[in-house]
Formats: sequence, structure tokens, C-alpha cells
Amino acid sequence: MALNTLVKEDFEALIDSDYIDWSEFEHASIFITGATGLIGSLLTKLFLYYRKSRGTDTNIIIFARNEEKVNALFGDAVGEDYFSVVYGDIVDQIILSKDVDYIFHCASVTTSKFMVEHPVELIRIGVFGTENVMELARAKQVKKVVYFSSMEAFGQTREEDNPITEEKLGYIDCLSVRSSYSEGKRMCECLCASYAKEYGVPVTIARLGLIFGAGVSRNESRVFASFARSVLAGEDIVLHTAGNSVGNYCYTKDALGGLLCLALKGKVSEAYTIVNENTVMRVKEMAQVVIDAVGSGKEKLTFDIPEDALTFGYAPDTNMRLSSEKLRGLGWKPTVDLKEMYQRMCKSWE
Repeated sequence: MALNTLVKEDFEALIDSDYIDWSEFEHASIFITGATGLIGSLLTKLFLYYRKSRGTDTNIIIFARNEEKVNALFGDAVGEDYFSVVYGDIVDQIILSKDVDYIFHCASVTTSKFMVEHPVELIRIGVFGTENVMELARAKQVKKVVYFSSMEAFGQTREEDNPITEEKLGYIDCLSVRSSYSEGKRMCECLCASYAKEYGVPVTIARLGLIFGAGVSRNESRVFASFARSVLAGEDIVLHTAGNSVGNYCYTKDALGGLLCLALKGKVSEAYTIVNENTVMRVKEMAQVVIDAVGSGKEKLTFDIPEDALTFGYAPDTNMRLSSEKLRGLGWKPTVDLKEMYQRMCKSWE
């Protein structure tokens, strides 16, 4: 499994951090769904790196659909006795004979176009998939499940309520098919809390901001990578909205640290927001940061707004500014600002 220098630096910083007790993972069995996605793959690589670099007997089990992606991402770890791959569809029952101590449920679809074109399938993936993970956790009597929710679960909050803490949920139009994602995340959070209450499943919820940095594929389709590719190619950034929505971001390493912190310290049946408040800004402001961080000085920001933005799956404008105070109360602390996030991501593409 090859790691570029920046990702390796990030992993070392995490393993040496003072808010994660890595001894809890030293002899543990870790189960990760969505392991070929951005966060899931980095989390898997982090545990593989931890085992190899520190000589632990940590076992890693991943759940995935695409064997080709697994082989490309995890290379020589595939086939080792400490690394197991369970192939399947998350909407089907998960069959696993091995013991599990910690579950990180990352499996999700995050493509806006899929949300509006296949909302039924998206809801099934979220709700049925999470139920299957909860049933596995219940059967294996795990120490902790971390469910990966999203900042979209907050909905459209009021500007006067900023900063937005975990209990300040806003409006979601349940009759909009684009809400299949945000309402689905809320339903999954409720399902997690229900399994905790009724069956004693120890699950903590992570509401993730937009995560990027070193380790992101250059082929990533989301807007942050699109901005960076345009600027690196000497092209203008073209926004298809007014860019007034406030974005809430966090660096990859910092997000991984938050997830590990929740696995060890997060309260059962509670939600925690993973975001770096220092990176919170409007999309058009973020676009300018990209131009300043990695541009040549010739690129600029332009606008080309379609008449029906909903067709493209764009989320409604929001002025939400998230707070990570609750997570920081567990000892977690973000370290990388937006400009450095872009610099490290682009450098990792070289």
C-alpha cells in the first residue's frame, strides 16, 4: 500500500496526537463500511499504517462492492490475514463470522445528481444500510459504532441562530427529492438513537462538514476538487450558483482525528459536529482562496447560473456556520486552515 509523503506525515501526526489513546486500537478488530470512499479509504489506510509502523496486531475488516477499487487502494494488504474484505451491497444483510470491536459506518452516496435522479435508492442505501450495520453491531456486542452523518442533517438554519450547535436543527422540505439525502441522514440518526435505547448498541453520530485535503483523488468530482483542477490548469473558476451558501470545511487529517476521538470518547446516542470554524466561509469566498492559494495570478472567478439549478441537485443556499465546540470538549482540535488544505491537497496530486 503506497502512501504519498503528505498523507504519511498526516498519519504520523495523528498517531502522535495527545487526544487519541491508540492503545485502545492496538489489539482491536475494526470494521469499516464504505471503505473505497474518501474518508473510508483514508481511515482504512490509517489503521493499516498504524499496524505496520507500530507493530500492533490490529485487525481491519472492510465492507466494499468493487474488488478492483479495493486492490487499487490497498495493494499488498489484500490477502494478508489481518486484512479482510467483505464484498456485498450495504442494503443486504451483512454476514461476518469474525469478532468486531469498533465499527465506522461510512457507506453513503454523496453525489448531488444521484440524489435527485435516484432518491428512492439513496434512501434505501441510507436507512436499510444503517439498519444492517446496527444489527451487526448488536450481534457482535461492539465497543462503539461511529455513524457518519452530514452537516446536511441540520437543514436550513436561521442566520440569527449562528453558530449552529448540534441541537439547532433547521427546516428541510420533505417533499423535495433533493431532501432524500438530508432527511435520510436524519432518519439514520434517529435509527441509531433508537438502537441505542432499545438494544443498547453503543453508537455515536458524527456530523461531518465538507472534508478534503491530502489523500483526495485528483479525479474527485466534488466542487472543491473541481475548483482546484481549474486553477491548476490556468482556467477561471466558474460558479453555477451565486456562491452565497456558507461552506463548512475540515482537513482530512483533522476529520480522521475527530472520528477516532468519537470512537473512544463520544457519548452514546449523541451527535458531534466535525468542522474547523476557521474555514467557514461562503462558496465564492472559498473559490477566491483557491485562486490565491494555488493559482498563477491570472485566474479569476466567473458565474454561469442555469435557470433551474434544482435540476443539477444543488442544495439550497444556507448561511449556516457550524460549531465544533462539543467535539473540542473531548480534546479534539483542528489544525489546518482552508488555504493550507488546498495547498496540501494540490501538492499531494503532484
